[in-house]
Amino acid sequence: MTMASVKKLQLSFTGGVVTPEFFGRADDSKYQSGLASCRNFICKPQGPVENRPGFAFVREIKDSTRQARLIPFTYSTTQTMAIELGAGYFRFHTQGATLLAGTPPDYDGGQAYDVGDLVTQAGAAYYCTAATTGNAPPDTDYWWALPATGEYEAPNPFAEADLFDIHYVQSADVLTLVHPNYPPCELRRLGAIKWVLRDISFDPGIAAPAAPTVTTAGSTGAAIEHHYVVTAMDADNVRESPASDPGMVSSNLFATGCTNTITWTAVPGASRYNVFKRQGGLYGYIGQTTGLSIVDDNISPDLSKTPPIYESVFNAAGDYPAAVSYFEQRRCFAGTINKPQNLWMTKSATESDMSYSLPVKDDDRIAFRVAAREANTVRHIVPLSQLLILTSSAEWVVVPINSDAITPDTTSVRPQSYVGASNVQPVIVNNTLLYGAARGGHVRELAYNWQASGFVTGDLSLRAPHLFDTRRIVDMAYAKAPIPLVWMVSTSGELLGLTYVPEQQIGAWHHHDTDGVFESCAVVAEGEEDVLYCIIRREVDGRTVRYVERMASRAFVDQKDAFFVDSGMTYSGAPVTSISGLDHLEGKEVSILADGAVHPRQAVAGGSITLEHAAGVVQVGLPITAEIATLPVAMQVDSAFGQGRQKNINQVWLRVYQSSGIWVGPSLDNLTEAKQRTTEPYGAPPSLKSKEISIRIGPAWTDGGQVYARQADPLPLTVSSLTVEVALGG
Repeated sequence: MTMASVKKLQLSFTGGVVTPEFFGRADDSKYQSGLASCRNFICKPQGPVENRPGFAFVREIKDSTRQARLIPFTYSTTQTMAIELGAGYFRFHTQGATLLAGTPPDYDGGQAYDVGDLVTQAGAAYYCTAATTGNAPPDTDYWWALPATGEYEAPNPFAEADLFDIHYVQSADVLTLVHPNYPPCELRRLGAIKWVLRDISFDPGIAAPAAPTVTTAGSTGAAIEHHYVVTAMDADNVRESPASDPGMVSSNLFATGCTNTITWTAVPGASRYNVFKRQGGLYGYIGQTTGLSIVDDNISPDLSKTPPIYESVFNAAGDYPAAVSYFEQRRCFAGTINKPQNLWMTKSATESDMSYSLPVKDDDRIAFRVAAREANTVRHIVPLSQLLILTSSAEWVVVPINSDAITPDTTSVRPQSYVGASNVQPVIVNNTLLYGAARGGHVRELAYNWQASGFVTGDLSLRAPHLFDTRRIVDMAYAKAPIPLVWMVSTSGELLGLTYVPEQQIGAWHHHDTDGVFESCAVVAEGEEDVLYCIIRREVDGRTVRYVERMASRAFVDQKDAFFVDSGMTYSGAPVTSISGLDHLEGKEVSILADGAVHPRQAVAGGSITLEHAAGVVQVGLPITAEIATLPVAMQVDSAFGQGRQKNINQVWLRVYQSSGIWVGPSLDNLTEAKQRTTEPYGAPPSLKSKEISIRIGPAWTDGGQVYARQADPLPLTVSSLTVEVALGG
C-alpha cells in the first residue's frame, strides 16, 4: 500500500557533508541543509553547491622522490609568491608560473660578490652562498649551482623530515622560519631574483667600547672610588651596545672645582655614546655625547636608565625555538627543546633585541615560563586581540595586569581550555582561530566568548568525524575571497574544504580528490581572488611525480574558458587539431573542453592529443568526478518523520545556475542525464543554463530515498536547490 506522492525541497546545502552516523538526527538544525556526500563540490555560504574548478599544472617540484611543502609570501598587494620549500632549496611560484633566474652576468674574478648574487660561468648559473672575491664557480664553498632548466632557487639547510614542522611568520619582506633543530632564520627578499636566507642575529649589532680611562682634577680631601662604563649607539641611534668594562678613579667630587674626565676610544659605526656612573651597585645614566669624552662634575646618576643587559638566546642545539609570531610590536619565540614551556618577546619595536635593564623597563624584552600542571610544549603563538599560546595539551592567553599593554611587569598567563594543539600551523579567520587538535585528528575553533569572559574552543569536525578519525591534518591554509574557505590536507590524501563564516554559524565540510595524493597547500592573493596552490603526488608514465598545481578561478565569462580539469593546461590561439606540451600527463586519459564543447576523452601519447574538430581555446587535463548525495528523506508526514517506510523518488527538480552536464539518479550506478540542448545552432555546444530543470529518474524503492547528482564533464555545475517528488510506502 502506498500513499500519494509528496514533494520535499532542500533549499540550502550549508550543512555540508555529514557522517553516516548522523543520518538518524533529523532533529538537528543542520540535517535539512546537510549532504551525505559532497565530493569535489564546494558549499557556498549563500546556500548552493558548485563543482570545484580544476588545478592548472605549474611545474614539477625539483626532486619528485622527496616531499616538499608550500608556504605563502606576500611582498605587496600585487606581488605574492607560493614558496616551494624543499630539502635544501626554495623555489618561487606566482600567477601560475615559476620564477626563473634569467641570464645572470658573467663571473668577474676581480669583483666582490655577496650572498645572493647570481653569475654565469661556463654556461651554468650560480648562486653566491658566502661573500667572496676571486673564488670562481663551481667552488662549493662559495657557490651553489642553479638548475640547468632555468628555475631560480635559493639554498636552505632543512632536511626533508623537518619541512612540515617548520613554523613561519611574515613581516614586510622578511619571512621568519623556526624549527627546534635549526637556528631561527630569516628569508629576505632583496630583489625580484635575490632571496637570501640568514640566521637571525640576537647580538647588539654594535660592539661595546673598551674600558674608559678616567682622570681627575681638583680633588682635595677624602677621596672615594668612582666607577664608569660606556655604551655605544648604532648609526640609527636605535641599538645600544653592552656596557664596556668599568673605568675607575679615586677623587672627591664634592670638593669645589673637582671633576672627573672619562675618555674612551671610538667604536666603528657608533653615532654617539652613553656614559653611566655606579651608585648603590647599579650604573646610572649621567650623559650622552657624540665625542669621545665627558666630564663629570658630580652629576647625580639616573638609576632609572641603566646599561642594557644582553642574555644569550637561541645559540645552541636544544635552544632553538619551535614557534614564532608578532604581537604588540614585538617578535615572539617559544618552545625550545630545553625550555619547552618558555616564551621570549623582543624589546618593543625591535625584531631581535633581547636586552633588558635593571630596574626593568616597560619596553624591555619579556621572558617567562608557562607554569602548567603538566608538561606543555609550546607549539604555536597566535596574535588575536590578545596573545594566545597553543601547547601540546592546553590553550593559554597572555594578558596584561593593571595595564593596557604587555610588559615585563604586567604579564599574566591564564589557561583557557585543556585540549592541546597539533604541530600544523593554525589559521586565523576574522577573529577566530582554527587549529588541529593534539590527538584524534579533529579540527577545532577558538574564539572569545563574552559570557565566559575568555576564549572557548569547539570541535568543528563533530558532524563529519568520518573525514578525520584515524587520520591527521598535515597542512592548512585560508582563502578569504571570493568564498571564505579553509583548505586542509589530510593523511588520507584528500583535500578537505571548510566553508567557514562563524558570524553566520556556517561551517560546511566538503572533500576533494584527484588522480593522485594531496601533500601540501598554500593560499596567496592574486588579483581579486585568493588562490590555492597544492603539491600533488601522481603516478604518470610509470613513475612517481610531484607537481605544483594552482586552482583555477571560477570567474569566467565565456563557456570556452571554463577550467574543470586537474593538472591541466590551456591552449589559446589559432584553431588547431593537435595539442602538444602535455608530457607531464603522458599515458593518462584526459578530459577535453574545446571552444566550450566537451570532446571524447583520450590518452596522451607523445605529449600530445588530437582533436576531432579544430579549436582555438582548449582545456586539457585529468578528469574530475564531482558528486553530491542528499541525506535520507525525513519529512513531517507522521510522528516518525517518514522513517520505517520504503521510498521512491519519481522526479527531481534542480534549480541550477550557469550549468551544464548534469546526471541525477537514485544511486551512482543508476543516473539519468538532464538533456539541455534546446535552441543552440548545430555544431555549437549546449549553452550553460540558469533555470529549474526537471528530471524523471529511474525508479528505485529504498529506505532512504536519497538523490545523487554527478558532474563528470569539464563543465560547471551549481545547484541552488533540489526538490524531489517522493512516493512513500505504507
